[in-house]
Parts: sequence; structure tokens; C-alpha cells
Amino acid sequence: MKGKLKILIVDDIYSNRLLLGELIRSLGHDSVEAENGKEAISFLENDHFDLVLMDIEMPVMNGLETTDYIRKKLSPPRNLITIVALTAHNPDMFFNDFSGAGFDDLITKPYSLEKITYLINNLC
Repeated sequence: MKGKLKILIVDDIYSNRLLLGELIRSLGHDSVEAENGKEAISFLENDHFDLVLMDIEMPVMNGLETTDYIRKKLSPPRNLITIVALTAHNPDMFFNDFSGAGFDDLITKPYSLEKITYLINNLC
């Protein structure tokens, strides 16, 4: 891991953003919150992030659409950012259906300090 990270949390549910933000801060990192994919793209176009935690099901622009946009329309190095899917669905079914969507990994709800620590240590 490379020191203090800046992580973008993208989730339409406030309590999920709050929990993830607290877990990230407890590990000594910074986080910024977006309520939907459209807002996330705006953040990514205007700032540097080390990791994106992307909910799949959101209004305005869902996680699949947002990840596709990031990978295909943002210029390097922004389009190469590590994106982790956040889902309550069965992960085996999710990756069978969406493995080509551009996600680097996924974590399932409920979130925990162990899951976030593992992601940061193994992907960043």
C-alpha cells in the first residue's frame, strides 16, 4: 500500500456511504462521497482518486453504466482507476453476468473493516 489514499464512495444510500467513510477513515485514508454515477464522473474528471467503491444499483446512472463510461470515455490515467463493485447480490452470479463490465473486484454487503482492509491492501 502506498500511504494515505483518496477513495471515492459511490452509493445512493446515505447510511452505506457513512459506514464506508467511517471504515476508510479508521484505516487512515480519505474519502469523498457521490450519490450516483453522474456525480462520481464529475468528481473523477476534476480530482485524483486512488480507488472507487461503486454501488451497482443506483438512480440517475447505475454502477454498470458509470464503470463503462469511466473505462471508455475518461482519458488515461483516470480510466485505469481501480473500481470495486458493491453489491448485495450473490457474487458468483454477479461476475458471471457482469465480468466484462470493467470492475477490478467486488465486495458484498454487509461491509466490514476486514473487507475494506483486504481491498486496500490487495488492490492499492
